Amino acid sequence: MSDKPNNEPMEEAVDAAPQGAPEADYEAFMRLVKENEDLKDRGLRLAAEMENLRRRTQRDVADARSYAVTNFARDMLTVSDNLRRALDAVGEDAKAAADASLKGLIEGVDITERGLLSTLERHGVRKLEPQGEKFDPNFHQAMFEVPNPEVVNGTVVQVVQAGYSIGDRVLRPAMVGVARGGPKSASPEPAAEPGPVNGQAEKDA
Repeated sequence: MSDKPNNEPMEEAVDAAPQGAPEADYEAFMRLVKENEDLKDRGLRLAAEMENLRRRTQRDVADARSYAVTNFARDMLTVSDNLRRALDAVGEDAKAAADASLKGLIEGVDITERGLLSTLERHGVRKLEPQGEKFDPNFHQAMFEVPNPEVVNGTVVQVVQAGYSIGDRVLRPAMVGVARGGPKSASPEPAAEPGPVNGQAEKDA
């Protein structure tokens, strides 16, 4: 009986293994890597879509809160306009000569107007007062031009009807008169030279 180990069965098993096994394993591995990358990419895309949806939802909710009263506020502007017309209809002379009851009525209308505007402001409605400002077509509606060479061209010089905004949107544009014929822009002040340069100039002088 020989002590030499018999390696014939192992050698036969090695010889019986398919020659293309390593290549097949590599291809299967690469397929798994590709599938993993695809799944990862799909997961990232889905996460991005969900984040965009969350932001859109938050924006829609914020807009709904900010602009829910838009139609109601626009209707209330007519009430505010009528109150202002009632106050303007009473001249200063008439106010001065009015008796106590009429003065009380005028004061009541004034308080009502201010209270209405204050309530609208608490709900995000702001009165536009563009007198002296640069004309902005997003918030102002030009009704006429006023020739004035001393005023910067495009400056609002008269407000015919007050405008209102809600949030960053225009609720009703202000109807205005705009200056024409003046300089295109305010003359910029001459820029001062840096201090060290001026100091050096004084020394050289």
